Amino acid sequence: MKRNRILLVIILLCVVFTACSGSEGLAPLPAPQVDQSSKFGVDQNINMETIDNYLHREDVAYRDVRMLFDPADYAAVGGDADLSQTIHGFKIVPYPYLATLSELPVSGAYNDRCLFNVEWTDSREILSVEANYKESMQILEELFPKDQAIFIMCGGAGYSQMMKELLIHLGWDEALLYNTGANWSYTGDNSLELIIYSEDAKEPNTYAIWRADYAYLLFDKLQPIKD
Repeated sequence: MKRNRILLVIILLCVVFTACSGSEGLAPLPAPQVDQSSKFGVDQNINMETIDNYLHREDVAYRDVRMLFDPADYAAVGGDADLSQTIHGFKIVPYPYLATLSELPVSGAYNDRCLFNVEWTDSREILSVEANYKESMQILEELFPKDQAIFIMCGGAGYSQMMKELLIHLGWDEALLYNTGANWSYTGDNSLELIIYSEDAKEPNTYAIWRADYAYLLFDKLQPIKD
């Protein structure tokens, strides 16, 4: 009998330990707080300098909103139009396929099919949003869950700002949305290379896109909303 009681206590302790090792046992996230010196509203506490401290959490959805190969001329501003690296744990969900871009400081921006038409002001505020497909909202809700924190990242922080503004406009809780900023400046320990550049100029680069957790959108299979 005594042995059975000891066994029961051990089982209960294991259950408690398992429960505490999940998201309930994690330190609470700091509330979103915009860095007032940031042009694109990057978070003051969770950004590319601190992101390594907040990875691999079950209570966070990690989203990289860049295109794999962006037609915009980001090289003109010192950026990288190709998604050469991301961060482990981030799912790639390109913002330009989700909604209309606000005005960019570079030429050649994507201007084709997307889930939502967005009318922007010159100050990058949203005036109106209109769905282009019957599945648009379903897709957005599944890719950006409303019941957990969402860390949004891109190359220079512009797309992630647009993404955050779109979600807020459509009813997402602003207290769960973090613009974690510009991956171009990331120097942490969790980089995931998607393009391996050859040391020999005569040899081609390796495009390791198979490593990416990528959300595919097949517009031809979606149902357009007719006027």
